[in-house]
Amino acid sequence: MDASTLRRWRTAQPPQGPPFVTVSERVVMYSALDVDEWLRRRRTVPTKGLNGR
Repeated sequence: MDASTLRRWRTAQPPQGPPFVTVSERVVMYSALDVDEWLRRRRTVPTKGLNGR
């Protein structure tokens, strides 16, 4: 994912995206566990259409 996307999500009101920690003015970190959970909650499992395809 592009850094600009994460920056846009962080600065949105309200903030979007996975949880983050601001370490300094220029450093933001993400926990791998938080990112995994965030992705898991947004998972979409496609289903077969009405005609079975």
